Amino acid sequence: MSHDPPKRTFSIELFPPRTPKGEAGLNSALTELGELQPAYFSVTFGAGGTTRSGTYETVRTAATVTGRPVAPHLSCIEGTKESIGAMLDQYAEAGHKRIVALRGDLPEGMEDPGVFRHANELVAFIRQRHGNDFHVEVAAYPEFHPEAASPAQDIDHFVRKVQAGADAAITQYFYNADAYFNFCEEVASRGLDIPIVPGIMPIRDFAQISRFSAMCGADIPRWVRQKMESYGDDKASVQAFGRDLVARLCQRLLDGGAPGLHFYALNKAEPTVSLWHDLRLPGAGAHKAA
Repeated sequence: MSHDPPKRTFSIELFPPRTPKGEAGLNSALTELGELQPAYFSVTFGAGGTTRSGTYETVRTAATVTGRPVAPHLSCIEGTKESIGAMLDQYAEAGHKRIVALRGDLPEGMEDPGVFRHANELVAFIRQRHGNDFHVEVAAYPEFHPEAASPAQDIDHFVRKVQAGADAAITQYFYNADAYFNFCEEVASRGLDIPIVPGIMPIRDFAQISRFSAMCGADIPRWVRQKMESYGDDKASVQAFGRDLVARLCQRLLDGGAPGLHFYALNKAEPTVSLWHDLRLPGAGAHKAA
């Protein structure tokens, strides 16, 4: 008896815009990104201020403009059981079926993230309050979380999130495929079978990516950095090299069995659209693995 091969999930991440110009840019990008028919969009969550309050609005906008499922991020930061529970109820009532559950980055000067200190506690709360109403994704760090005391401790943290009820994981972005495959092997050695979808960051502005990487601990291989820096102000060469580099990374990940790709679009359409077409990814969210 034959069985259908597993489906791969291709998704796209957005963030809540902070200005009217940002809102206009996002709406324009959504029109193009929606045509790719990803499995879902995700929308990041920030602590306090416009970013936090804007998550729900951006989720609603993305769903309306694209007609695709949208997964809001939910963070432990500054939350209470009441406020986080209210957000979960609001998303459930609106028909959203996915949640990305994160601890969140601690703002400078904040030592205590809130009522939930770690993402596994948030995942357990979601399951306790809503059972299996949501497909819950959590974060994974192939190059290990910068705050982890050791690689083994970071794997321990990840295992606790899965045991708390996570359905799947999305990784921090990386440019070293071996780091991803090693992480997956370590998780499997703990007896866990959970889809770990690689997070993909297109490279259009190398200075910007360098800043992001310094903050989140993502490694940029020395040869890539030197190649990029050799182009100087030649943006066309930077973008062409970045596009080819990331496309080859994606292809290696898919060839190696990755269960999909999650693109960090940064509210821009062109980099993700280009990679999507370079890789000949299908619409309607997923395809059967070869």
